[in-house]
Amino acid sequence: MQHCAAEIQRVIATAKGAIPSGVASRSAVEPRAAAGYPAATSIFGEPPVQAQRPIRLVDYSPYPFTLKAVDLTFRLAAGATRVLARLDLVARVPGASLVLDGVGLRLIVAAINGDALTGADYLLTETGLTIHAAALPEGPFTLTTEVEINPAANTTMQGLYISNGMYCTQCEAEGFRHITFYPDRPDVMAPFRVRVETPDAANPLPVLLSNGNPLGQGPGWAEWDDPWPKPAYLFALVAGDLTAYPGSFTTMSGRNVALNIYVRPGDEGRCAFAMGALKRAMAWDERTYGREYDLDIFNIVAVDDFNMGAMENKGLNIFNSKWVLASPETATDNDFERIEGIIAHEYFHNWTGNRITCRDWFQLCLKEGLTVYRDQQFTADMRSAPVKRIDDVLTLRARQFREDQGPLAHPVRPDHYVEINNFYTATVYEKGAEVIGMLKSLVGEGGYRAALDLYFSRHDGEAATIEDWLKVFEDATGRDLTQFKRWYTDAGTPRVTVKDSYENGTLTLNVSQSTPPTPGQPEKAPRVIPLALGLLSPNGDEVLPTTLLELTEAHQTFTFPGLAARPILSLNRGFSAPVVLTHSASPAEQAFVMAHDTDPFTRWEAGRTLARNGLCAMVNGADAAPDHIDALGRILRDNSLDPAFRALCLRLPGEEEIAQTLYDAGQTPDPDAIHDARGRLATALARTHETDLAGTYTAMRVPGPYTPDAGPAGQRALRLACLGLLNRLDGGAHAKALFAQADNMTESLAALACLIEEGQADDATATFKTRWQADRLVMDKWFTVQLAHATPDQTPALAKTLAALPEFEWKNPNRYRALMGGLSANHAGFHQASGAGYRFYADWLLRVDPLNPQIAARLSTAFETWPRYDAARQTLIRAELGRMAAQPGLSRDLTEMVTRLATAKA
Repeated sequence: MQHCAAEIQRVIATAKGAIPSGVASRSAVEPRAAAGYPAATSIFGEPPVQAQRPIRLVDYSPYPFTLKAVDLTFRLAAGATRVLARLDLVARVPGASLVLDGVGLRLIVAAINGDALTGADYLLTETGLTIHAAALPEGPFTLTTEVEINPAANTTMQGLYISNGMYCTQCEAEGFRHITFYPDRPDVMAPFRVRVETPDAANPLPVLLSNGNPLGQGPGWAEWDDPWPKPAYLFALVAGDLTAYPGSFTTMSGRNVALNIYVRPGDEGRCAFAMGALKRAMAWDERTYGREYDLDIFNIVAVDDFNMGAMENKGLNIFNSKWVLASPETATDNDFERIEGIIAHEYFHNWTGNRITCRDWFQLCLKEGLTVYRDQQFTADMRSAPVKRIDDVLTLRARQFREDQGPLAHPVRPDHYVEINNFYTATVYEKGAEVIGMLKSLVGEGGYRAALDLYFSRHDGEAATIEDWLKVFEDATGRDLTQFKRWYTDAGTPRVTVKDSYENGTLTLNVSQSTPPTPGQPEKAPRVIPLALGLLSPNGDEVLPTTLLELTEAHQTFTFPGLAARPILSLNRGFSAPVVLTHSASPAEQAFVMAHDTDPFTRWEAGRTLARNGLCAMVNGADAAPDHIDALGRILRDNSLDPAFRALCLRLPGEEEIAQTLYDAGQTPDPDAIHDARGRLATALARTHETDLAGTYTAMRVPGPYTPDAGPAGQRALRLACLGLLNRLDGGAHAKALFAQADNMTESLAALACLIEEGQADDATATFKTRWQADRLVMDKWFTVQLAHATPDQTPALAKTLAALPEFEWKNPNRYRALMGGLSANHAGFHQASGAGYRFYADWLLRVDPLNPQIAARLSTAFETWPRYDAARQTLIRAELGRMAAQPGLSRDLTEMVTRLATAKA
């Protein structure tokens, strides 16, 4: 599953007792015994998070029944859908009761082997159905149930719900319990057969979809069969008035697979790129991992109301429409790249997540970290590998490093949780991918492929663990990974310090590592850290090609004899390890690396370090550093470099990054001073290189029809980087002209952002809205761009104005994220000293929480950095956290997040 935007972070406790009405409520606490853990106890209703019992990895136990097959019938009706379930079971543990999860269900009937159960045979609670052991026969048996659910009233978007007249599902992590009584846990896997019926024969829904291969269909019904065992979280159903954009793919064994992208009528013209991305992903997975698709059909459905980015349901991927629909006029270059990557991500899950799933939700990083790594490899192969690597590092540092350094820090594989929805995080996804990359570096390309082949053959059809994953690497390569496992069990970002000395032709490196304390883990042992190193001679030649140093101890020494002169260090090449690296290189040395290094990442990193250090100095009153400005000029003028790489070099560190850098150095960041310093540096760069910027802006204009391919996209990226700097000098003149002429969304939106920053956007924002007010996805951009680029002192008031517009359809997750994300992205605006940004943000978290707790909880992370700011801002944020915590009826999702945030140490 692709978490949305930084996008990513599900339900516990117990019930008071049996409910005579037979209705299981969403607000109840769930029966964790069915999930493999002892059930928690609490008072009836919504308990405070402190009273909720954490679910712990050490308490896992296998489910005491084997589920052989599942047969489901859905009789769809908006307010009263009937779900008939047949489960073929056999006990694995004699004398065990059958515990099934179920929330928000009205039980009509339950029977064993056709005999109806009586009230004495079972216990029905708000969170599930327990059939007593005495009511179960010996040997195999069949449980049949019929329940009624209300999709029209389901605003949580978990289980079966309705999006603009379309029935759709979201079952990861624990949504299937909102559909029928079931052992809703990932280690219970079975083949599914599904029948979908629409009772209104006069107006049947034309498209009825589920997992697997189609068995048959007729007016008002369709049947599907998925022969591959899967857990319930991979179940999917879609029914509605949809149009198919068809395609086909021939696998490496010669099988023909039918491909369809289902969208609302009128959207089929924006599906071609997504279909092409799917075909490229299927071919790449065969070529790179030897993985062939295993069904006769692969369907994608685009849904407007969706909490996540996309979901990998077997054979029926459900996508947020944002990550399917694209045309040059409505999608940016970044949108096209993200669509390609997310389409690939969900498809790659077919093997790393579906055929092999995770034993329990603590192992979430096994399927997500590995699949993120695979989609990163794919994008690197489709586009520019160096640029992709730098983009991935920027994302990691902006989201995961921040997470690791605050109150929400947790290991890649957590050992406990209260609400699993809150652990769909950058640590699980992005850091999980980095761990895979380090493992590959340590065992080599051949060892990695041998281990993956063994993983697929050994664990196909199973629910695996991190221990299973590491064991295949040990067995395939003979390497002991006991110490490496700490990357999965220990939270925090390691700090690596390198000190160098040179004498008599020998370079000596003294390297140390440590990891700061994190919540629940005050002390940590050294990890295995693969540190890639290169050495440059004083004339810029490479005297030591990339060499991998393995750090395994708190302090280590490495020597490099036989050098003719003291070399310049090129450290952590390719970002070989997700660490914070400290090395006392001078600005001149950083500029030298930026000019001469053979490793693109390290070259970019040198420039980034110069910019970051220069900005921190400017916050404290210094002038712009000439070393950095001159070095950027050389990069700008070097036409041998990839335009996309040059664009990345011109992009200054964000205000959030500077705030964290200052905080790490023991200073209290001032958001207003940071905003001012960044503006002054941009102006200094523009003035120094105005002629080159203007020339490059003109030279990088892409002639001919728009294409989202990497080459033209890189040219546009560099052109727009130049535009952003020229905008500091011309009052928006270049941007005004581009906005009027642009024939694609990439340039149109960038020009609008520039005009907003210069206070020249009133006409442009009105024009943009008039042009695109009928396009829901483009209007999301309209909300975000205004807030993200607004003058900080106007940002909270602007957010309030935008939220009052009728176009702010806040119950739609995309629109809600567009506004809230735009506000939190404006660092100085969100942290306005008055606290207006904090109040507005908390008000809207409280407003959405009763309807969609997942969205509220995930977006609450905007407050996670509060300990770094001054006492006045800390007081304001803590007051908002306290106000939310005291709100009656606050969801479990948001309660846990607010509690964790509020208990951080300043």
